[in-house]
Amino acid sequence: MNPKRFSSTDIVLPSLVLLIALLIWTVLSLLKVFPDSVFPSPLAVAKGFVEEVRNGRLVEDVVASLFRVTTGFALAVFTGIPAGLWLGHHARARTAFLPLINFFRNLSPLAWIPFAIMWFGIGDLPTVFLIFMSSFFPLVLATIAAVANIPSVYFRIANDYNFGNVETLTHVTLPAIAPQVITSLRVTAGVAWLVVVAAEMISGRAGLGFAVWDARNGLRMDLLVSSMVMIGLIGIVIDRILLQLTKIPSVRWGYER
Repeated sequence: MNPKRFSSTDIVLPSLVLLIALLIWTVLSLLKVFPDSVFPSPLAVAKGFVEEVRNGRLVEDVVASLFRVTTGFALAVFTGIPAGLWLGHHARARTAFLPLINFFRNLSPLAWIPFAIMWFGIGDLPTVFLIFMSSFFPLVLATIAAVANIPSVYFRIANDYNFGNVETLTHVTLPAIAPQVITSLRVTAGVAWLVVVAAEMISGRAGLGFAVWDARNGLRMDLLVSSMVMIGLIGIVIDRILLQLTKIPSVRWGYER
């Protein structure tokens, strides 16, 4: 995947699609295809958005959700990638643990909600736990796979140059696995953001997921949709931030092959 130069088309085409979508939404709301109570107009959503910003609730919900997803995801990254590195270099340990890791990776993190509530109560901790469970095992497996794909000649050359364990890790293993791991980080971060919203609907007392559920209970569809829009926008921003990692000089080569 070659890096693409920025052009005006990158703004014009998405903006055109967005304008068409807004136009269709406006027309449907004006034609009263659905009742206003279940299908708010773009203007109503915009007013609801301004209302939430003015009373400060939207900012509080965004901060709460970002704190939870950042904490849980960071814990998964700083434990899952080292675990994957270790298992990737130790065949017997990999054989022993891989079935268990695959089992938990295929287990929906939302299935842990009852235990999360019983163990940690209501608030940040259960949501952080669910984020960790949704991110840790995919990152471990992705790192194991990335290590397994490193050509053996890399390690033979490192041995010829008498590299120690630390030098082999920093000069051979990490640069070689970086492209695959970064791709996994982007995918896993997206899953983590989805899980934090779902978890907040059930076990949270604040956050964008809780805001969606609270708006639904209060029959404020305008606030519900404004929260949904914010969730989508933040998800895009998170992915764009992680995408910047692919532009690091020592990593970019992996996307140019």
